[in-house]
Amino acid sequence: MIVCVCRRVSDHRIREAVREGAQTFEALQRELGVATQCGRCAECACQVLREAQQALASEEEALACLQS
Repeated sequence: MIVCVCRRVSDHRIREAVREGAQTFEALQRELGVATQCGRCAECACQVLREAQQALASEEEALACLQS
């Protein structure tokens, strides 16, 4: 889904940015331009960021279990 209409940023792109190292909302703003124009997407972008961080942490935890 498109999260930021102004910059045409999707939830998939936000998740990809998190996998690439974006850890804060400010990093998303800097890297993707999310919520830098009208700002209406800020809440949704933050939610997608949190979900992506949780998913990444779960993946890393699962990999650590497999490696031990």
